[in-house]
This record gives sequence, C-alpha cells and structure tokens, in this order.
Amino acid sequence: MLFLVAVLALMGIVLGAAAHTPLPVFLAASAAIAVWLLAFFLRERLTARHTPDTQKGR
Repeated sequence: MLFLVAVLALMGIVLGAAAHTPLPVFLAASAAIAVWLLAFFLRERLTARHTPDTQKGR
C-alpha cells in the first residue's frame, strides 16, 4: 500500500513538471525516452535469442 502511495505521488510530481515545460522540450524529452526504451527492448530481445536455453533439457 505504501508503495502505491509513493508511485502515485511520484507520478503527480512528474506530470506536474511536464505540464509546466514548453511543448518542444517535452516532445524532445519524450522522444529521447522512447529511443532509450526501444534500444533497451532491442538489446534484451537480441540477448534472449543468442543465449542457450538451459531449462530445455529438464
């Protein structure tokens, strides 16, 4: 329950800060975060394909 309250408070702070930034800054930051998440997704996807499945033989 405390975790949920902390997450909601943090979300309120982030959304409040985003509401006061100029639109070009907000869009640039959003694009940077999207690129970072896409790079993380691709790195994890490629790593999962190249590692052998150790649980297959059991």
